[in-house]
Amino acid sequence: MPWIIAFGKDFLLTCRDILPIVLLFGFFQLLVLKQRIPNLTSILVGTAYVIIGLTLFLLGLEKALFPLGKIMAGQLAAPGFLQRGAEAVNLTDWTNYGWMYCFAALIGFSTTIAEPSLIAIAFKARDVSGGSINPWGLRVTVALGVALGISLGTFRIVTGTPLHLYILAGYVIVMIQTCFAPKAIMAIAYDSGGVTTSTVTVPIVAALGLGLATAVPGRNPAIDGFGLIAFASLFPIITVLGYGQYARWSLTRAQKKQQGATS
Repeated sequence: MPWIIAFGKDFLLTCRDILPIVLLFGFFQLLVLKQRIPNLTSILVGTAYVIIGLTLFLLGLEKALFPLGKIMAGQLAAPGFLQRGAEAVNLTDWTNYGWMYCFAALIGFSTTIAEPSLIAIAFKARDVSGGSINPWGLRVTVALGVALGISLGTFRIVTGTPLHLYILAGYVIVMIQTCFAPKAIMAIAYDSGGVTTSTVTVPIVAALGLGLATAVPGRNPAIDGFGLIAFASLFPIITVLGYGQYARWSLTRAQKKQQGATS
């Protein structure tokens, strides 16, 4: 059957990709540390789970997520959908793509909320902070940043403006925020930007960008179709740093009110 052949090919490719990691850990454990591997059976079973899971995930990307992202982008940018009335629609006018910006924001928010790596970071941040960092609040803040970034990224694709202008402006904002944000939130903010570009977000966002660049006249998928992942990494840093600044401002304001009431 075709799906068995496809699964077998992806399974072998996944084994090839996992092999260097296995050899690396085995080399340090046996030849450098010179110790037996503890819980070897559990580790081997877990490795098998990882290989099978990655194989199924790759198949899912190829069969569902990538085609779905391209189809949705093509439909939202189709002249028949954008046309209102008898007049011909201007496919290069960025104001005609309102639903595309909305869809990009929602898909960025929803995929980030479901991102396993972000969930892990949020719970670890709660543990090491003694519960002062709310995992759900951190996830929503990061997801809002991704939503804003992906929406702005689709605007860039539609307008064809250079990518580096957005990235430079974004990191200027990050550097300014870093000078004023609380130290406790800085490392988490920078890590939050990285964990958004993981297993769930990247495939759908990449497919969305390629589909949109293919549908918009005058856009080159190889040049304009990529870059959305950069937005998804940058803007969560801005939102988390902003969240830290707002939290410190709120705390300072509450303390001043309390001092004023007692005096």
